[in-house]
Amino acid sequence: MKRFVNRAGFRRAFLSFFGFFLIVCFLSAEIRLPSIIGDNMVLQQDQPLKIWGWADPGEKISVALAGQKGQAVADAQGRWQVTLKPMKSGQGPLRMTVNGTKSDSVVANNILLGEVWVCSGQSNMEWSMLLTHSPTPEILRADHPQIRLFQVPRKTAPEPQEDVDAEWKVCSPETVGPFSAVAYYFGRELHQKLGVPVGLVNSNWGGTRIEPWTPISGFESVPELASIIKEIDSAEEDYRKKVENLLPELEKWLNAARTALSNGTNIPAQPEMPRHSVDNRQSPTALYNGMIHALTPFAIRGAIWYQGEANRNDGLIYAKKMEALIKGWRNVWKAGDFPFYYVQLAPFNYAFSPGEEGNDVPDFFRLPLIWESQLEVLKMRNTGMAVITDITDLYDIHPRNKKDVGYRLALWALARTYGKKDLVYSGPIYRSMTVEDGRIRIHFDHAGSGLTSLNHQPPSWFEIAGKDRTFYKARAEIDGKTVLVWNERVEEPVAVRFGWHQLAVPNLGNKEGLPASPFRTDRW
Repeated sequence: MKRFVNRAGFRRAFLSFFGFFLIVCFLSAEIRLPSIIGDNMVLQQDQPLKIWGWADPGEKISVALAGQKGQAVADAQGRWQVTLKPMKSGQGPLRMTVNGTKSDSVVANNILLGEVWVCSGQSNMEWSMLLTHSPTPEILRADHPQIRLFQVPRKTAPEPQEDVDAEWKVCSPETVGPFSAVAYYFGRELHQKLGVPVGLVNSNWGGTRIEPWTPISGFESVPELASIIKEIDSAEEDYRKKVENLLPELEKWLNAARTALSNGTNIPAQPEMPRHSVDNRQSPTALYNGMIHALTPFAIRGAIWYQGEANRNDGLIYAKKMEALIKGWRNVWKAGDFPFYYVQLAPFNYAFSPGEEGNDVPDFFRLPLIWESQLEVLKMRNTGMAVITDITDLYDIHPRNKKDVGYRLALWALARTYGKKDLVYSGPIYRSMTVEDGRIRIHFDHAGSGLTSLNHQPPSWFEIAGKDRTFYKARAEIDGKTVLVWNERVEEPVAVRFGWHQLAVPNLGNKEGLPASPFRTDRW
C-alpha cells in the first residue's frame, strides 16, 4: 500500500541518523523464523505451506520437512520464503530444518499436520477457561497433546508488523487456563469429531471495536466505509506533519550528541517522537497491523469471530463493517473465501451503558439492529452464525457458558467446512411470512426436525402489528416447521417481530436444541 510505503520510507530516513547502530545489527545477522513457525506448531493440511523468515540479504536458504525440500534466496531486505506442497494429516510428529549458506541451522520440532483456525474478537472471545463456570474439572481434563495453542499478545501498530511475540504450546491442564474458552471448546469439538490435530491461533482484545481489526483493503472493498479511509489518510498526513516539524530539533540534538560524545560530556535527552494517532486500540487498522498481519502468510482453514458489543451503537452499518473485515482478511490471506463463522451477540441489559450522541434509536432497539446486521452477513459466501439467545446472562455482558458457544461454532464448521452430512448446525432463521385469516405464518430455514419450545412453555417474545405500525404482544403456536402468530386486536396483520428487544430471551428453537435468531419482518 502506498500509505505504508511512504511511512516506512520516512522512518528509514529518520533511522539514517543512527546508521552505525544498524551496522552492528547486520554484523550479527542469522536465520530467523517468525514466531508462528516453530516448535509444537500445527501446519494446515491439504494446502500449500509457506515457510518464511529472515537472513542476510542474498543468503541461500533451504527448508526440509517430511521428505520435501525447498530453496530460496533472501532478498535485499533479508526476507525469504519457501512454499512446500500440500501434505496430509497423519504424519508426525515432524521435524523441520532450515539451513543457510552463512548461518547455523534452525530446527523446529514436534510439528503436526491438521486443521488451523484463527480465533478473534473482543472480550467474550478473549474470556479464558479460568473464568468460566466451574473451570477446574474442564481444565484438568484438557490433556490434548494434538491440540496446539498460540496466543498473540496485545499490540497496536500504525503500520503492519512482520512478527508477533508468541509461541505454540501443547494443550494441557497447565497451558489451557488462560486461553480463550470459546476457541478451546471449538477446537476440542473439531479434534474429537475429525480425529486430526487442531491448531488454534488466538488473537483478541477486550472492549475493542471491529474497525481496528480490519485491514485497509477491507475498507476499500466497501464503498459505504469511504469515510474510514479518509480518517486513516488524515491521521497519516497529520503524523507526517508532526515529524516534519520535529526534524530541525532532531538535527540539533544529533549535533549536540556528537559533540557530547567527543567531549566526554553528558548526552542530552533525545526529543520524543510523536505518536501516530492510528497507534491506538480503537483506531482503524491498529490491531490488524499489530496482531493479525504477521500471521497472514501462515496457511489456515478458517476463522471464528465473537465481537460487536463495542459497536452496539452502529446500527445497520455494522453489517458493512463485518463485510469489510471478512473481505479484508480473505484478501490478505490470499486463500480464497475461507470459512468465517461468528457469534450473534447475546441479549444483555445495556440500560446503564452510554449511548451515542445524536443516535435517536431507543436503547433497547440498538442491540436488535446489530443482530439484524449479523443476520445480513449470512448472505456472504462461506459464513455462518451461532445464535446464543438462550445461554445469556442479562446482567453480565460475559455469559460464563462458553462451552455451548464453541460447540455451536463447531457445528457450522463440521457441517459446512468438513461435510458432515445430516448434521443440524443452526437454529431456525426467518425466511418468509404469509397472512392467513388474520394470522401470520412464519417460515424458517434450519427448522431441523421441527420447531419446539426450548422450555416447554408457549412460544414467547412474539409481537404483531397492522398497517398502523403499532405492535402488540402476540400469541404464537408452533405448527410443524412454522409458527402461527396473532392478536385479536390486530385484524389485518402485516408484520411480526420476534425477540426484538435487548432483554428478550425467547424460547423458540428446533428439536435439536438450537435457538431461533431474533428477527423482524418489517423495516419501519
